[in-house]
Amino acid sequence: MSTNPVIYQFHGGMQLEHHKQLSLGQPLQQASLADEIIIPLNQHIGEANQALVKVGDEVSAGQILAETSELVSAPVHAPCTGRITAIEPRPIAHPSGQQADCFILQPTAGLATIESWDNPPLADSSKQELLEIIRAAGIVGLGGAVFPTAAKLETADNYPIETLIINGAECEPYITCDDILMQTRPALVIRGIQYLQRILQPQRTLIGIEDNKPTAIKAMREALSEAALEHTEVVSIPSLYPSGSEKQLIKILTGQEVHSGQLAFEIGALSQNTGTCAAIAQAVDQNQALTSRIVTVTGPGVNNPGNWLTPLGTPFSHLIELAGGYKVAQPKLIMGGPMMGLELNDDRIPVVKATNCILVLDQADQPQAQPCVRCGRCTEVCPAKLLPQQLYWYSRARQFETMEKYHLFDCIECGCCSAVCPSHIPLVQYYRYAKSEIWEQQRKTYKSDRSRKRHEFREARLERQKQRDEERRRLKREALAKKKAAQQQTGDKPDKPKEQTVDAVQAALLRVKARKQQQDAERKNISNLTPEQQRQIDEADARRQKMKQEDS
Repeated sequence: MSTNPVIYQFHGGMQLEHHKQLSLGQPLQQASLADEIIIPLNQHIGEANQALVKVGDEVSAGQILAETSELVSAPVHAPCTGRITAIEPRPIAHPSGQQADCFILQPTAGLATIESWDNPPLADSSKQELLEIIRAAGIVGLGGAVFPTAAKLETADNYPIETLIINGAECEPYITCDDILMQTRPALVIRGIQYLQRILQPQRTLIGIEDNKPTAIKAMREALSEAALEHTEVVSIPSLYPSGSEKQLIKILTGQEVHSGQLAFEIGALSQNTGTCAAIAQAVDQNQALTSRIVTVTGPGVNNPGNWLTPLGTPFSHLIELAGGYKVAQPKLIMGGPMMGLELNDDRIPVVKATNCILVLDQADQPQAQPCVRCGRCTEVCPAKLLPQQLYWYSRARQFETMEKYHLFDCIECGCCSAVCPSHIPLVQYYRYAKSEIWEQQRKTYKSDRSRKRHEFREARLERQKQRDEERRRLKREALAKKKAAQQQTGDKPDKPKEQTVDAVQAALLRVKARKQQQDAERKNISNLTPEQQRQIDEADARRQKMKQEDS
């Protein structure tokens, strides 16, 4: 089906210049292998992975390099055959230039590339088998959240999911990786949707795509028609940023609100990105782990913008070279889009599962922040219905508890407030700073509480041991008293007096002394001695006699 259901509106939002055609001027390309592949051990939200290989190991394309047995986790795999030359800290995508442990892989053979997809029969796998395949393939949300997909689906399975939402909105300017995927491989996306439907059993499935992607909408509708999926629709939605955010897309397509502190599962909805659907199809149908993804390289700062199917671990600098190199003297690097992306200061950072776009702007064009004029525009456009200006002031004053009362963590960091601010204040950066400070305080509080509880447990244990010892001594005293009383009543002889015990000890000491004197007096082994042995005995006797005389 291709008829649109009712379209709802969310609060706020804004119209933006799309800049999509910059990277859609050429077809999807395969990125070549870099000389050095940098693979962070952790590329997901959740528990940390542990390395399974060591320096010097030869690894094959698709081999698991690191994983953990925890539910909220996703293993990482080798994108190509090669040798691990180091496991060391390297810069990763973080505004502060933070480093993390990475595998350094020197390629020696080809990529674990996506094979030509010839629409194989739908695999006859159970729900649990599908979840295991998705988990083993290391699939995470490729829309940017990188939450492990298997864990999300397993959690959602505890709720009755009425609506499965496939997020193809891609609302942020410049980014076109989902657009090019839906244009070139729509059947792959539809196949992934079928597996999600088998796991979740939703009553309906809605594929939301912004109306500025007519080619992708047409391709997806044709693929959907060929697959003949029931209760599934491709929905064209208005191009209003941030329509691609989960809560906003749910509102647009269903009219339901995901309230503060609530999960989408709780209202019967679950959202997945189109890239994640394609990765699920590759994992199930082709046994293909998540070792590559489509990355948009775009912006006025590069010569030839486009989309590349990129091995994970490829340095940004390599992709920028494939895009014709820098076009500006002072490039400003952003991973993601201009609204929600992370500004970076190093192009040696590797592509990871969260890397959907490398945006290159001109640093010289960036305006300087000015004092707030209290215009209130940020409140008008906030899709989460917050008070951005108040959050800004409380962040500057480090009043983090008050910020939580103003629902700081409902902020989706969409950047609408920063975009409309006439003073060019980077409001989202203040909110991210406040969130990280609150998380750090919570971490310290947790550690402090845990230490306090361990100390209290130890003190209680020692007190219990002290009481048990005291109880044993009390019982022993009572037993001795009862025994003494019983002896007095029956006329039994009491234990030997202390004087008799002392006399027995003295007698034993006298016996030992007498035995020693007897041993000294007796001579043994004195027959058949050589002259030399007799001389040594005589000298020893003389020394012994002399010592006795000195003692006396």
